[in-house]
Amino acid sequence: MDLLPDSAPLATKLQNTLIQYHSIGDSEWRVAKRTKDATVWRKPSEEFSGYLYKAQGVVEDVTNRIVDHIRPGPYRLDWDSLMTSMDIVETFEENCCVMRYTTAGQLFNIIAPREFVDFSYTTTYEDGLLSCGISLDYGEVRPNFVRGFNHPCGWFCVPLKDHPSHSLLTGYIQTELRGMLPQSAVDTAMASTLTNFYSDLKKALKT
Repeated sequence: MDLLPDSAPLATKLQNTLIQYHSIGDSEWRVAKRTKDATVWRKPSEEFSGYLYKAQGVVEDVTNRIVDHIRPGPYRLDWDSLMTSMDIVETFEENCCVMRYTTAGQLFNIIAPREFVDFSYTTTYEDGLLSCGISLDYGEVRPNFVRGFNHPCGWFCVPLKDHPSHSLLTGYIQTELRGMLPQSAVDTAMASTLTNFYSDLKKALKT
């Protein structure tokens, strides 16, 4: 069994990486998809041969409630249509844990179900919150799943200055799905997954 990492230095490094992504200039991003709920951009990842995706949209709710729906916990499975199971493997402190989760097949199962083991960390950022994560090579892979890998990713959620009851939610996602997949299928799936994430989240927050 692989050892779990020391949580404090990993959390700090992860937070710094996400803040660095958040400062990347607009000119480096290319629009991948736009819907009424969100816009998704992408640029080549520096971590692997795929893309770093940026998603952004305004969500009508306060930051704490939004992040409670995104980070590992009881809400996420209820509304996220892509996630099929989630278990907290280890809790380091209230805002820091390791979770194992599985995702549904996509694109008529061209992309088979995936399993991930992620380190997750939530902290304050400006007037809002940052919830970020990175995959770990930890534990046995379940049968019938391909083990995917999330390079540093996360969600910044800050209140709108003029409308504090609304929040700007910005996500950075770079998922290496692994397995034998055409890159074009992965790119199509990622942009759609991220816009669906916003529409599903908005529906969940209204209930």
